[in-house]
This record gives sequence, structure tokens and C-alpha cells, in this order.
Amino acid sequence: TEAALAAFDAQFSQQLFWTKTDQPNNVDRGGFTAEFTLPASQATGANYSAELSKQTAQGAQFALRHVVNYNRSNQPFRAFKSDFIGWVEAEWRQPLMQGAGTTYNRIAGPTTVPGQYNGVLIARVNEDVALADFESSMITLVADVEQAYWELSNSYRVLEATLKGRVAALQTFQYQQVRLEVGTGRRDEQAQAQSQYYQFQAQVESALGGTQGLYALEQRLRYLIGMTATDGRLVKPTSTPMDARVVFDWNSALGQALERRVEIRRQKFNVKRRELELTASRLNRRPRLDFLGQYRWRGLGDHLIGDSDSPELDNLYQSITDGNYQEWQAGLEMNLPVGLRAASVAVAHAKLNLHRERAILAESELRISHDLSDTARQVQLTHQLMETNYNRYLADLNQVEVLERRYRDGSDNINFLLQAQRQVVTSEIEFYRSMTNYNLAVRDLHRQKGSLLAYNQVQLAEGGWSAGAIHDARHVGRFLTPYGSPADVSRPAPITAGGFDPSAVQNSTVPPNAIPADSTIEILPEPVGEPVPTGEGESATGQEQVAEPEPDDAALPSSVPGTTA
Repeated sequence: TEAALAAFDAQFSQQLFWTKTDQPNNVDRGGFTAEFTLPASQATGANYSAELSKQTAQGAQFALRHVVNYNRSNQPFRAFKSDFIGWVEAEWRQPLMQGAGTTYNRIAGPTTVPGQYNGVLIARVNEDVALADFESSMITLVADVEQAYWELSNSYRVLEATLKGRVAALQTFQYQQVRLEVGTGRRDEQAQAQSQYYQFQAQVESALGGTQGLYALEQRLRYLIGMTATDGRLVKPTSTPMDARVVFDWNSALGQALERRVEIRRQKFNVKRRELELTASRLNRRPRLDFLGQYRWRGLGDHLIGDSDSPELDNLYQSITDGNYQEWQAGLEMNLPVGLRAASVAVAHAKLNLHRERAILAESELRISHDLSDTARQVQLTHQLMETNYNRYLADLNQVEVLERRYRDGSDNINFLLQAQRQVVTSEIEFYRSMTNYNLAVRDLHRQKGSLLAYNQVQLAEGGWSAGAIHDARHVGRFLTPYGSPADVSRPAPITAGGFDPSAVQNSTVPPNAIPADSTIEILPEPVGEPVPTGEGESATGQEQVAEPEPDDAALPSSVPGTTA
């Protein structure tokens, strides 16, 4: 915007040149005319010019010029051997057709080239588009941080489930080893139990240091939030994933998406820009007719500056200020490209751009409605899968309990128990994975309806004015004409309706009839498993056990994920 306003700033320019002339003349040096002509023209000169010009929002151009020419020559019949000739002139050029009016100049700027629009209004729209791009980048960053957060939370829970499976496998192996020592066990069953223990041990190591393990996901979260790669500590999520069913009203969500989505607001700015360009192109499809007026004060002097009581033509500035020699000029200047081909092509191109941007806006709204529908369906699906996997996990826990009792009683083979132990770990991991997917689905729904920043309590705001800008505004305001009646004040049509706050809390109230009367919202309890041992000391296999990080479940509000280092 400031760059566009700079085109209307006053411009000051100066020029200063020195010249030397030594030119032979084609004259008869022996004839009668030799007494009145010189064989060579010799002169020393200087030229100085200064101009102060200003372009106005109505298209007018004002200029104030001052020109001084110095000449010292050997020409005969001169009153002064050297003289100063100069003038001061004022010029006013006012477009009457093409380029006239504040509407055109605020859109296209001072340029007269068809199809080029660099005015203040276009710059304002471009600034809004840039702010929308920044907001879009912030939304992407917040979404990536939240996904990395829940992925890390899930990795801790996966590690916890795998550790519990390893402990169960170790206990089974130790029990089978004791049976073998007393002569009631079998070596194949001992080998199977030992193999399953090492299988879980490998899963624990992969859950910690694998490409999608805890350490890798923790480092990714560190990178996204700007922390160092490592500092001797582990970042651990403290928020409990949400497991309650969330119901969104479709009409409310769709209305918010069509109003709050940054892509829609950005595209509306593009449509507004094309509308302004079409208006400017239509105003530019006219002949160029300018009114031109000039007034000039001339002067001549032997010196540049002298005393006020000097004789006439003693110095230049006294001659100019006396005002004895004044000139003026007024007239019209017209330029008409026959057919106005370039301007007509610019109008057609502006219409095509406007139709294209409107089509993109309609397509974006349609795509957003479909994406919102898909995301809402994913929210329902992931919650159903979370309930199903939780019930599966409870069933597998019951199965392990029954098979372990039957195995210790000698009623069943160890294979059924080992398989049940693997299944309970798999079902617990799937439950945690589905819970993470459910929280990410809720995040995606907020992103689709344009409320992700408000959902995560992230606020965007422009900085305040600098002290210099406030001082300049107060200084300029003293020269503005006050109006007693509001009807006397004319204001141009606004380009935007004001700033948009993406972090404002939206109305997400669900109507009473949005949830069927026969439906119930089930709050899933936190699965209760066996405590995870640290594994310190020597095991029955003779290998040293390394203490693994133990995740805990500290309850915090699920809408604002937090981290502790």
C-alpha cells in the first residue's frame, strides 16, 4: 500500500550542465560583411533547471519549474558581454476523459497503459491476500504441530502397551522355566515363551528408536515448535486424548466454513480485485483529452543576483520579480487511438479474469462443502472404531485372563496363551491408534470449517501504529476542514468490511433436535492395565534390563494440548 501511495508523492528534480562552444563560421572574410560577422563563434554557457511536480488522486499534474541559462559569447551587438536568461513557470495538466477521476486513479494509479493496474485499492487488496496467505501458513503450522503432538502421545501409549506385553511374556517364560526345572515343563514350550519375549523386546526397541518411534516423533515435535534437537530431556504430552462423542450441526458448520475458511476469503479478495480492474479498464476505454495551462514569468540580467535598487536588467531575479515580462498558455490536448483496440482488449481480458475468479470461488465453495462432509463422516467413523477397538481390547483382556488360568491348571496348550498375549497388545495399540485418529479427525473438522486457530486458542493480530505515524496523522489532521454535518462528508465505498479475526470464538451451539432422543453419548473409561515395571536388575534369562520411559496419563483439557519437558 505504501508503495502504491508513493506514486502520488511530490517529485523534485534538478539539472545543471556546462557547455563550451567554439565553432567556425562560413563567412567571406575579405568582403564588406566581414566587419559585421565573426570568423568563429565562441561561447561559454551553463544551464540549470529545477522542477517540483505532484500527481493528484483526480489525475491532475501540477508542476513548478525554474530555468536559468547563462551565456557568455563573442557575438556582436550585445548589451552585456555575458547574460542570465531565465523564467519561473507553473503548469497544470488536468485529464478530462481518460485518466480523470479518483475512481480510476485509485485503481490503476498514475499509469496510462491499458491492462496495468497498480493503484492504492489494488495494493490494498493485494495486502489482504498476503495476510490471508500468512494466515493459511499459520493454520498449516498449527495443524502440523497438533498432529505431531497426538502422534507423540500415541507413541507413548504404544510403548506402554508393548512394555506390558513384554512383561507378560517374561512372566510366562519365567513360569515355564520354573516348570522345566521341577520336571513338569517342556522345552518346546519354554522356547516358544522365550521367543515371544524377544519378539516383544524387538517391538519395544522399534517403538523407541524406529523411524516412527518415540524418539523420532519427539524430535519432529521439537522441530515444529522451535526447540533444540536434544537437550537431555524428553518432551512428553500431558493432555489426555478426547474420547467423548462430538456432534457438529451440519448447517452451522457449513455456514462457518463458507464464511471463515481462509481460502474462501482469499478468493473473494481476488474477485474484488478483478472487479476493480474491470471498472478501471472501462474507464480507460476513452480518448485522452487533457486541459493544459501554463503561466510564466521571464527575466534577463547582466548578473544573477544584485541589489534591489539596481537599474533595469542588472540582475536576473530582480527582472523576474518585477513582473514586467509575463506569458501564459492555455489549451486542450487530445490523443485518440483509432478504434481503441488496446483499451477494448483490456476490457475483454478483465471480463475474462473476473469470470474465471468467480468460477474458482464457486468451485472452492463446492469443494469445501464436500471436504467438510467427508471430514464429518470421518469423525463419526473414527469414534465408532474407537468404541469397537475398546470393546475388542476388553474382550482380549478377558481372554488372556481365562487362558492363563487354564494354562496354569494344565488344561490348555501354551500356544493359546501366547497368541492371546499378542492379541491383547495388538488390540490395545489399535485402540490408542483409533483414539488418536479420532482427535485428528476433530482437528480436521475444525480446519475444514475454518475454526482451527480458535479451537487451539491461537490469535493473530496486527501490530500497533508507530509513534511517528501517529504524530504525522495528528499533524496532517490540523489542516483538514472540519464538517459540522455528517451529510457533508463524502466517503468512498469500502473495499473490505474490516479486519477478520480468525481466532474469534464461533457459535457451535447444537440445536436440541440435532441429536436423536434415543441416542446416548458414551464416555469411554481409561483402560486399566498392569503397572509397567522399570525392568531394572537381572532377569531370568541372564540379560540386563534397561529402564524404559514410562508414560503417565495426567489429565488436562483436551482442547489445548500442552507439553512438558
